[in-house]
Amino acid sequence: MTTTAVLLFHPHLDASRVNARLAQAARSAGTPERPLEVRDMYGLYPDFRIDVAAEHAVLEACDRIVLQFPMYWYSSPALLKQWEDDVLTYGWAYGPAGTALHGKELALAVSSGSSAENYTHSGSVHYGPHELLRPFQATSGLIGTRFITPFITAGTMGLADEELAERAQAYTTWLAAPDHPELGVFE
Repeated sequence: MTTTAVLLFHPHLDASRVNARLAQAARSAGTPERPLEVRDMYGLYPDFRIDVAAEHAVLEACDRIVLQFPMYWYSSPALLKQWEDDVLTYGWAYGPAGTALHGKELALAVSSGSSAENYTHSGSVHYGPHELLRPFQATSGLIGTRFITPFITAGTMGLADEELAERAQAYTTWLAAPDHPELGVFE
């Protein structure tokens, strides 16, 4: 049985259109055969004081870890970085005895305000989303997880309601899939 934990990192979820809709879709993706939990991390830790033992328990209980967040300054919101620093500890997540996450899947569900065309070598950003997300892929290698090809929703600033509904349905399908391809080292 595959169990999925979607860790949603959005500092202003109450004002979010895209990540709130994707989170709503994720909540409907779970089934008794494939349980799924969505955790609003800013709601849980508004003071950035992360309950490491609780987070370890969540991660140990699942097979697939999804980090969902809007791209901020070509990276993640601050709480996600704090979560990594606090939760992915030496001796638990990495190091000689740090095997708690080995063999699990690590996936990202990322949204960007700018269009997909801007996230190309010839676009205004000059980097593709996979390039900008490499630190997560490197972390995945360090902690022994399989890094899954990210679910990316680009152009959120101009996304029509119908397009957002399509992305939400695609997210539900992606979350429910039993297997996902890994992202290659230089893809």
